[in-house]
Amino acid sequence: MTMKPLSLLLLISAFSLNAADFSSSFKNTYDRVWLGEHYWANPMEDWRIRDGRAVCLSNGPNRNVHLLTHGLKEDPAEASFSISVRLGIEPGPSKKGSAGFLIGVMDSETRDPRASLLTGKGLVAGVRADGKLFIGKAVSEKTVPSLRDLVLSLDASPSTSKGSHELSLKALAGGTEKELVRLSSVPVQSATLSGNLAIGCNADAPGGKGGGFARFWFSEWKVAGGMVETRPGLAFGPILYAMHTLSRGTLKLTAQMPPLGKKEAGSVRLDAKDGSGKWRKQAVAPIDPLSRTATFRVKDWKDSRDVPYRIAFEQRRKDGSAKERYFEGVIRKDPVDKKEVVVAGFTGNKATVFPNSKLVENVGIVNPDVLFFSGDQIYEDVGGYGIHRSPVDLAVLNYLRKIYLWGWAFRDLMRDRPTLALPDDHDVYQGNIWGAAGRDCGGIKGHAKGGFAMHEDFVNAVQRTQTAHHPAPFDPTPVERGIGVYYGDMIYGRIGFAILEDRKFKSGPEGKVNDWKGRPDHVKDPNFDPASVDKEGLVLLGDRQLKFLRHFAGDWKGTDLKVALSQTIFCNLANYHGGGQQYIVADLDSNGWPQAGRNRALAELRKGFVFHYAGDQHLASIVRHGIDDWGDAGFSFCVPSIAAGYPRSWRPDKEGRPVRNRPAPGLPNTGDYKDGLDNKLSVFAIGNPAKENRKGRLNTLHDKASGFGIARFNAKTGSIKMECWRLLFDAANPRPEDQFPGWPKTIRYTDNYGRKPVGHLPLIKVTGMKNPVIQVKDSKGELVYALRIRGDSFRPPVFEKEEAYEVKVGDPDLDSWKTLRSLKQGVAPFEKILRF
Repeated sequence: MTMKPLSLLLLISAFSLNAADFSSSFKNTYDRVWLGEHYWANPMEDWRIRDGRAVCLSNGPNRNVHLLTHGLKEDPAEASFSISVRLGIEPGPSKKGSAGFLIGVMDSETRDPRASLLTGKGLVAGVRADGKLFIGKAVSEKTVPSLRDLVLSLDASPSTSKGSHELSLKALAGGTEKELVRLSSVPVQSATLSGNLAIGCNADAPGGKGGGFARFWFSEWKVAGGMVETRPGLAFGPILYAMHTLSRGTLKLTAQMPPLGKKEAGSVRLDAKDGSGKWRKQAVAPIDPLSRTATFRVKDWKDSRDVPYRIAFEQRRKDGSAKERYFEGVIRKDPVDKKEVVVAGFTGNKATVFPNSKLVENVGIVNPDVLFFSGDQIYEDVGGYGIHRSPVDLAVLNYLRKIYLWGWAFRDLMRDRPTLALPDDHDVYQGNIWGAAGRDCGGIKGHAKGGFAMHEDFVNAVQRTQTAHHPAPFDPTPVERGIGVYYGDMIYGRIGFAILEDRKFKSGPEGKVNDWKGRPDHVKDPNFDPASVDKEGLVLLGDRQLKFLRHFAGDWKGTDLKVALSQTIFCNLANYHGGGQQYIVADLDSNGWPQAGRNRALAELRKGFVFHYAGDQHLASIVRHGIDDWGDAGFSFCVPSIAAGYPRSWRPDKEGRPVRNRPAPGLPNTGDYKDGLDNKLSVFAIGNPAKENRKGRLNTLHDKASGFGIARFNAKTGSIKMECWRLLFDAANPRPEDQFPGWPKTIRYTDNYGRKPVGHLPLIKVTGMKNPVIQVKDSKGELVYALRIRGDSFRPPVFEKEEAYEVKVGDPDLDSWKTLRSLKQGVAPFEKILRF
């Protein structure tokens, strides 16, 4: 092959513009944290737009900015490219560090540009603080006289050696064409150049740790050449993503925005298409200055049809120009006539699986009606670079960078479906939460005493980013320090969803029950007495949420089935923890403790035949709970972690723990047991991790029992079907082994009330009304249970021999009722006919 002279190639790359070329617009951007939709900054909180430059604020290693919308092609053999940037060193004493480019940044396992933002490796080239240019390990002999204002320009062209490129790097004086230093003809393998492009500081720092490095500013970033490809679909912003709920004809929608500047628009607009297809303004919402959320509430929403919507934001530039930018989606009609309502359940999202491509693809194929994220949408290590606990504004920026990754991964699912997200411990930078009604626990070291470790403004900002779009809370009164609450209900597709906060009011164990050494929440003594930790005054859900559940159980307006959503299940199922599978007798972070509070919660759920859907355990399970006897309460389905970094398992058979009533098909570790806190539980399915993990990040997560859950609610038949899918299966071609052992399993809603009756009240026959609601109350007026029956007759079971009961029959949708009083079991008449 005849090679063109390098000088000619440089001339061509400098002057031949094509659709794939890129030029930054920092100069026309207002001062702010967010660099723009074309970029991902690592970490976001360490960068600013200042006076038309992207400025790094940190003297730490490997601070970088990836270009999202452009990259280098996978097959670069015959192509060339050039990349240049103007940069300068920021004032400071440091004499070590570097600035320049990262070329061909690629996550070798997935080869996904978004995964490469966090885990990718690439070639580093630039200028060191001592003034020498470098490309990888090649270093120039000469030095630039000053780092205050330079243009770095790197060119790559095919080499005469097959499969390689030659790279040339030069430094020019800023604002001139004067060349200062050149490092030429550095050969690299062509395949290593494919991937992301980035600029940054100190990417060549040894070990990637420490501090004291120089800081730099950047502007006039340009990319050109035949090797460059456009990736417009990877632009992220200015409206990052949106979540919504639809309940009782009211739409609530939150738009998540990036950290913008003071001179930019401070609000967003919600439009919807009317029946003729024209956009109509619905509402305007201000952008919260801390959480960067804008939340809309629209009453009397047209929920009988699919409604396209768009969120509009006026993007302003320093030159006075402005352009409306949109984020679009569809508010699906309320599926009241749908045969089954499908709810996808998730928990425990770590960056090791970002951008969750296979999971998102599979969920899209399943096409659920509702998305439910039960907690730990982020962990402290998401995206690297640690966490900040103070000051509040910096801590929130740190959190936003992490939650943005979650929203980015799931935004195409969330834009068209109601989404319920419950923050859990890691979302607010705690290993566990014992919220103690919002008290200040004095920082992370005191969190086991009860309370929140982070500032109340931080906690509220986290809650706004995840729950502001939820329906209104049952009782909005804040807890201590003004921390908001979000527990309440949603009705969608005639399914009643109870949204719980099962850690916000919970007591902390430290100083109350722990008389052992080590962690106050982990009991390791095999001779431990469970009754010793079930002390009077300890709280789980708290009186406020128990009152809500009591109301929820009895209120069946617009509802055919009920489900409670919370962070975790009401037992201590996982008894082996971590990579070494350490045995733990009892874990007080579980909702099996305190036991009395656990029993009160189950008793209230049981009154409404409420199914329980949750996560957090890093261990998928189907459990039927027992209060006084095995199976006398309802079923729970705990979904597996999206990315089970910390595996847990339930292996009572390994211990020789007593078991009875092992259900078909006789799977190991199933049957009636007591957990380490003496709670009764009947295990029907368990998703233990594999004993050995395969190589590869995603394979390892798959083997650690990662995946997601599906619950199918059939309002007509009253059935609830649970599915539990492994992380890397193919939803387009599912196989039985793609689900964990014991799934799928179908129950009836009536299985969520398992008490054995002592007798029955008279048979009630109803005419003139389909599927009525029946409420049974005792002589004190307290609800025993309520349900919507299938059919026109029901013989109410009762649980006290001499009690006189009141039975209310009717339909809350019609506000039509008839009441029968002073009914007793075994006493004539034995049949009641009610005509409507």
